[in-house]
Amino acid sequence: MRSRIAGVLVCLGVATIAGVVALAGAKPARASEFFADRSPSHVSLRVNAKGEALVTYKTETGQWRHVLVWGAINALGPSRDTPQVKMKFDYAGGWRKYRSRSVSFRLNYWKTFKSSSCRPYDGPALVYFVAACKAPDGSYWALQSWKRLEPLLGFEPWLKKQREYELHISHWTGPLPVLEFYSHWTYRGSAVGVFARFTYLGQPVFGFNSTKTGEPLDNYGRNIYIDTYDSIYGPGWKRESGILTHLRTGTVCHSFVPQTIFPGYPGAGKTRPAAPGSKYRATVMGPGELPIVQAYAPGLGAYDPVANAGYTAIWDRVMAGDTICAPER
Repeated sequence: MRSRIAGVLVCLGVATIAGVVALAGAKPARASEFFADRSPSHVSLRVNAKGEALVTYKTETGQWRHVLVWGAINALGPSRDTPQVKMKFDYAGGWRKYRSRSVSFRLNYWKTFKSSSCRPYDGPALVYFVAACKAPDGSYWALQSWKRLEPLLGFEPWLKKQREYELHISHWTGPLPVLEFYSHWTYRGSAVGVFARFTYLGQPVFGFNSTKTGEPLDNYGRNIYIDTYDSIYGPGWKRESGILTHLRTGTVCHSFVPQTIFPGYPGAGKTRPAAPGSKYRATVMGPGELPIVQAYAPGLGAYDPVANAGYTAIWDRVMAGDTICAPER
C-alpha cells in the first residue's frame, strides 16, 4: 500500500474498553523517526558510505529542506535504565554536524552528498512506502508516510493535523518487528473484538511511562492503531482506536462495543455505536529505528462457539500474562 506522498529513490537517481487505554489525542512518539514537517512533497532519499542519509523535501509552505540523518540503527529491548536508540537530525543539511569544518564545506555539504554506492532496495515489503535504499554496509534505510493522527471512533477529521501525513525514516538490519493481530468474539459472544501482540526479536515491545490517555512518555512505548472497514461509521477504513502496548507483554485488546465520545471530540459525552466491520487493520511504528508494520484480521459474522474455541486457543497463546485484557477473553 502506497502513501500519497510522492517518493523518489535517489540511490539510482530515480524514482475505551474497561482496562484498555484509548488515545483521544495522540502526539508523535519517537519511533521509525518522524520528521517535524507534515505532509511534505517531492521527497527523496539518499544514503552514503559514511552511515548518513539525506532526506530532501518541500514543506507545505513551499520551502525546501535538506535533512541529514545519522547515529542509530535497529532497536533495544525495553529497559528502565538504558535509553532507546535515537537518530540525530541536522535540518541544515550538515551545517550543525560539521560545525568544526569550513563555512563553505558546511553550506555545501548537502549539495555534494555522495550516494553512488547505495544499492537498490531488496528488503521486505513495507507498508506506506515512499522510498528505500540498501546501504554499502548492508543495512536498510526507508521512508514511509502515514496519517497517524486520524480521529478515533470513526470520526471524520475536523482538525488539520488529523488530515496530515507524517514522514517517517527507519534504519535497520535483520528481521522486522512482528505484529500478530486476530479477531474473535468477546463477552460470551455478545461482541466482536480484536487482540494483538507486538514483538521484536521474540521479545515484547512496550514502554514504562505514559499519560493517563495512553500517550507514551518514553522512547519504548508504542501505540497500536486499529481500523475497521465498512462499518456503521461508513464505507472504507475508519480509525477505531489507538492502544498502548501493555507492560511486559506487548499485547493489546479491543472490543467493538458502544463507547463514550472523548472530551474534545464532537458530541463529547454522548455514545458512539459499536462498529464491527468486514475486516480489521492494525498499524504500529517499529521500536527504536525500525519501520512501521501492519497486520490484518477478518471480520466475523454471527457467534459460532466451535470457531470461537479456536480463537480462544490463539488468545491463550498470544495474550498469556495479560491480566488487563482477561475480561475480553
